[in-house]
Amino acid sequence: MAVTITYFVHGTTTDNERDLATGWLPGELSEKGKTQAKELGQRVSGQVYDVVFCSDLKRALDSAQLGFGRAYKIIPDERLRESDYGDFTQKSAKEFKDALVKYIDRPFPNGESYRDVEKRVADFLKFLKTIYDGKHVAIIAHQAPQLALDVLIKGKNWKQAIEEDWRRKKAWQPGWEYILT
Repeated sequence: MAVTITYFVHGTTTDNERDLATGWLPGELSEKGKTQAKELGQRVSGQVYDVVFCSDLKRALDSAQLGFGRAYKIIPDERLRESDYGDFTQKSAKEFKDALVKYIDRPFPNGESYRDVEKRVADFLKFLKTIYDGKHVAIIAHQAPQLALDVLIKGKNWKQAIEEDWRRKKAWQPGWEYILT
């Protein structure tokens, strides 16, 4: 059997609008982000999920509650957190986002590496496979966990996942499908 995962990103935050990296800080949805979360829930309301998980960071939890909270119990999980950007937290994303491949194996200064995120997400996927095999799971989280799914499930290497990230082309869509076998 398999676990079908539909992955959603949280709504736009006030930090996003100011080009600031939020990392492990809670983050606040902007008015635009609140609207995006509500509209996402409406857009996918015909889809049925067996369970909805989200990052335990406020911006993802708020997005999940606004989009899915009326229909589902939302389960926060810290393994779905964004990467800890360390010293880059609250700095302009322009200062480091074009050089993310440098942090695949090497941690962000006083933060974590993408391999650290991969370990967290791999542990979460093992949990999903054990408990939710044959189910359809929705996840609302961040960039790094989604890239980890591209590595762990789609077989991309980290450099490829970063370079092909939809965010570079601004190619948002209402959910990405992953099949965990």
